[in-house]
Amino acid sequence: MATKLVLITFAICRLLITVGLTMEPAELLRLVVDGQLSLDPSDVETASKDFGLMSRAEPLAVMHPASAEDVTRLVRAAYSSAKGFSVSARGHGHSINGQAQARNGVVVEMSGGNRVGSGKPAAGRSETVGRVVSEKGLYMDAWGGELWIEVLRATLEYGLAPKSWTDYLYLSVGGTLSNAGISGQAFNHGPQISNVLEVDVVTGKGELLTCSEERNSELFHAVLGGLGQFGIITRARIALEPAPKRVRWIRVLYSNFSAFTKDQEYLISLHGQPSSQKFDYVEGFVIVDEGLINNWRSSFFSPSNPVKISSIDSNGNGGVLYCLEITKNYDDSTADTIDQEIEALLEKLDFVPTSVFTTDLPYVDFLDRVHKAELKLRSKGLWDVPHPWLNLFVPKSRIADFDEGVFKGILGNKTSGPVLIYPMNKDKWDQQSSVVTPDEDVFYLVALLRSALDSGDETHTLEYLTDQNRRIFKFCDEAGIKIKQYLPHYTTQQEWMDHFGDKWPQFYQRKMEFDPRQILATGQCIFAGPSVSIAGHDQL
Repeated sequence: MATKLVLITFAICRLLITVGLTMEPAELLRLVVDGQLSLDPSDVETASKDFGLMSRAEPLAVMHPASAEDVTRLVRAAYSSAKGFSVSARGHGHSINGQAQARNGVVVEMSGGNRVGSGKPAAGRSETVGRVVSEKGLYMDAWGGELWIEVLRATLEYGLAPKSWTDYLYLSVGGTLSNAGISGQAFNHGPQISNVLEVDVVTGKGELLTCSEERNSELFHAVLGGLGQFGIITRARIALEPAPKRVRWIRVLYSNFSAFTKDQEYLISLHGQPSSQKFDYVEGFVIVDEGLINNWRSSFFSPSNPVKISSIDSNGNGGVLYCLEITKNYDDSTADTIDQEIEALLEKLDFVPTSVFTTDLPYVDFLDRVHKAELKLRSKGLWDVPHPWLNLFVPKSRIADFDEGVFKGILGNKTSGPVLIYPMNKDKWDQQSSVVTPDEDVFYLVALLRSALDSGDETHTLEYLTDQNRRIFKFCDEAGIKIKQYLPHYTTQQEWMDHFGDKWPQFYQRKMEFDPRQILATGQCIFAGPSVSIAGHDQL
């Protein structure tokens, strides 16, 4: 009965939006803010697109907030408006399917310049970062729209750095915390949402609340991984640790998938060991054509030292090879022992003996490796193209089946971009958060990070790649592989209900508590959008 009521509500709200119950620009411009509320066509155009370049939705206006109070005023106006309008926070605009868009609503451009939130200084200013010691250790406060690269630069002034990262640092703090935030450190420290101590949140009612495990804990857990559905994160208190000086970066190749995953799973099982007895970062990727060994994710190999994967025997493995990517952090105090520590760890792995490739670089250069490659692609006009990315969590028990059906089957011998694969430990994820993962102790991220290019090759077209994504979903469904999407995208509420599974009732209840008029992040297409307020009462 509850499910039927939710679906009826969804349909009615969709109808109300269709007939045009939106706020007029003149009414919106009467809102008093310290920042800027813009109708400038260039601002609107920027906010109508994202990195995916596969959808477009024009907002009525774009807000450039000067503070968390500006965001509060805007959301409060949306909540109390008779007609209602949506509000979406936009960080660096790196979403794929229009998740940060707000058709006929307002997009809040959170990135760009320093802000002050709840009387707390913005990140990026030296006075905001320090060896602040609490019962939970070192931390810094960051504005929700601050980019992680800016956080890193600020903390490094004090010899500190966040514990958990994403591969790409030009993403906003609030954006990654609204999803999870993962990279090769997640096996050890958990995702970024497991390394935040406190957040300031503007709820869908226009309330600015400070949240933590001890204070407003329901909202705290809701917004972490909550896809922007319960509030806009204006400040985050991020856990820090002493930053290493340098990184030993290693890649080794496998022709056998079972050996590859066995070694990956062994390495992440060492997360509780002393730092000298484990790697600090564990990722990997699939190689189905030689060009992908050195792709836009990094400039690992120099042109003078190319990797010839054709010389490595794939042992009848369908021409597919697998690359394990690992790092070891060190500084002056551990430089003398790092070679022995790495050798001891590598001796326990079953990679192709002749395939060890190593480089050494500063810690910040390793973390910022993707951006350097981005600049090269931008110079060639190959960055601002459609990106039909697909990110999946695959249960450990079915990863071999996924390999046979997708890596050795559906992908063929061209992928139009990197294909990442690495495991994570579920016990490093807070199950009270809004994120859903497979119901196994270990699960894999599989990320197909493809770019659609007008190169004359059919396998590079947007149509081909999006159809390939559909084929992957169909294969998993027919094979009974219970995948979960990371950075999920669905078009119906029933699909979202299936995605959240047992978590859906809690997710829905949290929505009704913190954003009852369904104002926030409508680009996610989880709920219908703003409901209508009549005579002070919300009517659906």
